[in-house]
Amino acid sequence: MNYFELFEFPVGFSVDQGLLNRRYIALQKKFHPDFFGQATEEEKAEALEQSSLVNKAYKTLKSKDLTLQYFLQINGLIEEGEQYKLPPDFLMEVMELNELKMDGAEKTEIELKARALFDEILEEVKPLLENYNEATATESDHLKIKDYYYKKKYIDRLLAE
Repeated sequence: MNYFELFEFPVGFSVDQGLLNRRYIALQKKFHPDFFGQATEEEKAEALEQSSLVNKAYKTLKSKDLTLQYFLQINGLIEEGEQYKLPPDFLMEVMELNELKMDGAEKTEIELKARALFDEILEEVKPLLENYNEATATESDHLKIKDYYYKKKYIDRLLAE
């Protein structure tokens, strides 16, 4: 069972946070180990495992970035330590931002340019992210989302430094 199924959400990138919170509380009431004090050791172990799964799923679905990463993982689109090749034109733009940073440009200038680059890459996938439909999504759609994920990671890393 994946996290979307656990919380009874359609697979996608926009999770209703209020509903997520309500379903999290309901699932914790169902599986939290504190409610299994009189249960068998096997039932306690199962409750602990389920509660842990609920916590992990909640943390993932609470974050747009973690949800995106999880989506790619469950669809077999990314692997740990993958060396994904980004388009040279994008890498050139990132390199220019890094050069600005190394040359001592104002942080706000770098952030504005990085934000513009982010908006550009988001523009390509925004309709797909906002209206994702598992039944009609194509391999091409998934590859666009994967490309966006890796580009976003580059920009996030640049801004975090």
